[in-house]
Amino acid sequence: VRVMAEAGVDISRQHSKLTTELPIAAFDYVITLCGHAHDTCPYFPGKTMHHGFPDPPELAKTATTEEEILAAYRTVRDQIRDFVAALPQSLRT
Repeated sequence: VRVMAEAGVDISRQHSKLTTELPIAAFDYVITLCGHAHDTCPYFPGKTMHHGFPDPPELAKTATTEEEILAAYRTVRDQIRDFVAALPQSLRT
């Protein structure tokens, strides 16, 4: 939450949702960003894409300071930001 707030994004009220809570028919694309979601998500009609990212807690396992922990989360945050910025172009191909 803190690292996203640094980027101007408030996720303090966000939470994970079950796929059964979502209106499946409303999706043109389903894009999974972690291996667990890719492996366990049910079938979705339409187009799907997987683009995995490192797991921030896994990256931070050997961190010895709060700054090192935050750096791991920032790294993944920035990788996801870059992926999302390029997404419209990649979906056209």
